Amino acid sequence: MTSKRSQTSQGSQTGQGSQGNRTRLQRATFAAGAALTVVVAGAGAAPGAGAAQESTAGKPKLKLIAASNSVTLDRYEWDGAPGVFLDLGTYVSVDDAPLEFKVTRKSYKDPVVAQQILRNGTSTKTKALPAGLVKDFSGLPGFVEVSIKNAAGEEVSATKGTYCPNNASGRIRPDAPATSKYPQSCPTNPFTLGSVWGVEKGWASNTSTIDYDKPVDLPVGEYTAKVGVSKQYRDLFGIPDDQHTIKLTVRSEGEGGEGAGVAASRSSAHGGGHGGHGAPSAKDPAEAAAAAAHHYGPRGADAPTPPALSHALEDRGLAHHLGDGPGHTDGSRIAPALKAAAKRPSGRAGVPANVPKPDLRSLPAWDIAVTDGEDGDAPGKDYLAFSANVWNAGPAPLVVDGFRAPGKDLMDSYQYFYDAAGKQVGYTPSGTMEWDPREGHEHWHFTDFASYRLLSEDQTKEVRSGKEAFCLANTDAIDYTVKNANWHPENTDLSTACGEQNSISVREVLDVGSGDTYTQYRPGQSFDITDLPNGTYYIQVIANPENRLQETNTDNNVALRKVVLAGEPGARTVTVPPHDLIDAP
Repeated sequence: MTSKRSQTSQGSQTGQGSQGNRTRLQRATFAAGAALTVVVAGAGAAPGAGAAQESTAGKPKLKLIAASNSVTLDRYEWDGAPGVFLDLGTYVSVDDAPLEFKVTRKSYKDPVVAQQILRNGTSTKTKALPAGLVKDFSGLPGFVEVSIKNAAGEEVSATKGTYCPNNASGRIRPDAPATSKYPQSCPTNPFTLGSVWGVEKGWASNTSTIDYDKPVDLPVGEYTAKVGVSKQYRDLFGIPDDQHTIKLTVRSEGEGGEGAGVAASRSSAHGGGHGGHGAPSAKDPAEAAAAAAHHYGPRGADAPTPPALSHALEDRGLAHHLGDGPGHTDGSRIAPALKAAAKRPSGRAGVPANVPKPDLRSLPAWDIAVTDGEDGDAPGKDYLAFSANVWNAGPAPLVVDGFRAPGKDLMDSYQYFYDAAGKQVGYTPSGTMEWDPREGHEHWHFTDFASYRLLSEDQTKEVRSGKEAFCLANTDAIDYTVKNANWHPENTDLSTACGEQNSISVREVLDVGSGDTYTQYRPGQSFDITDLPNGTYYIQVIANPENRLQETNTDNNVALRKVVLAGEPGARTVTVPPHDLIDAP
């Protein structure tokens, strides 16, 4: 089934060139880890080995470790940016206490503030990170330093990478906690408000981050990579000055079995992240050719989510661990089906006065661009495309079931309510669900979740409107610091959450702290501006427009984003001013 968005995100895009592809892929690349116990043991890395560290109650002991002394990576030739994506299989191991951070901003007018959380039994202390060190929610910038030298000993690349503690984490010893309570990725939505980063004691997380617009241009050959933690973080967290030397072999795309499959999935024009159609593999040339021949418009379609499995793991023959299993996941997971109740609710509908309810809030639009349309749009016209998100600030999840009478085209939908113990205590009719057959959707949409309008400069006149039905899914972590936020929402993709055409019932959930993004890559995410005069307008995103859903607060359901149109028909342009401190077109 096709979909609207790659996961979650690890879920921020600008709408210009391939920036959307880069951030969409980046947030899902290392969503969760694989079986690190096997890898670290095989590499002979013992937690805590190396330079001595002072052990303080509640203070984690951190160390940079390497999964392997040698790594083979593929050189790709896709999106006009040839090069190598550096996943060298280095990890930060954590011992003595968990590594945890709380990252927030009061509003979009305020900078991001990061605190380290130090836990010692029932005691909790906080330690503020230096002001300005953390500028967004993607991780600790400039954490890892990587130097690449060629066979002649000449340095050909020197880079610094952001470290997301939630990135591809896994256990490094058998007595460590079996599961991690921390989220599986660091959010990159430009309008994120709060995040939690963490690594459990006895776990390690991958230090690699991938910028898909900026691969390292290494020709095929042999190299030596040296990886270390930058001095500012060694001093801040007491990390030993351990540097790892890794033999790096760069091969051409398609030389190896796994590499070929990864290359095909990354370069395919259509498919998968957020639970969409799987990308055609290199072993299916007919399917690949058919996909390449399909026109998806200048915006492109959602690219598939590349595997999160480290190349170091692939090279050690562990690729058969792909997917979910007891105690591990590699980021390619597909959420289990969200099942509706066995039958329609019976009895008198009603909502107890004090029952917890969701709080739906709109984010300002982003990823804004002028295009000539997607499949299904009228040719020769100009469209203003955008991405939009509605999120749930809680304190209760939004749970909506749809039930279909035999032979009917619409499902009747109901919103459910639960007490603090999780017992259902009420329900109310909430409209309908409809099957959306458009390429890029093909699932059941709740019809009264959000709507979009283009307003005049004085915001008094509606010049364009678009009512969007949604399949609800937790695509983006917007604020995991709110009350009852679920750091592990279940339906982070759409492959099973929104049903098939022949479904008799579905359940759709928007959990606390998460939002549902519809990107500008989806059909319907645009206004026809062909005959609009140049000037200033506002994109308005409205959550729960018909007030069919019960909420704790409806005063925060509307968000605006200013845009300025210019140019001539067929060559229209859009300028998107910053929204307070958020400069994300």
